[in-house]
Amino acid sequence: MAQDFQISISPQMAISELIDTIGRKSFTGELIDYYTISCANDAEVIVAVFEKLFFRAGNRVTLTVTIHNIDGVTHVHSVGGGGGDCLFRFDWGAADSFSEMPYNALSRYLIK
Repeated sequence: MAQDFQISISPQMAISELIDTIGRKSFTGELIDYYTISCANDAEVIVAVFEKLFFRAGNRVTLTVTIHNIDGVTHVHSVGGGGGDCLFRFDWGAADSFSEMPYNALSRYLIK
């Protein structure tokens, strides 16, 4: 399940918060890599990939987060993936749970 929302902090502050939260609150979660693109008018786009071992799914799931402020407001989009076995994509909700972490971590900065 994908998440889309807007926040009141910069993309750099948001990615720092996510790295801290996923590393601290998620015992097996870790940042794989992130890439920043600087744009005109101090705008930027950040794409980050996280990975986490879910014991209930029996394997690792990924979380891809895109954060940008191209139009002056910081947008966050996250989607989880992986977690299924072979031909089956049943992951006991692991990918959905992981894709909700950015929303939960940044909820105090939500723009209503």
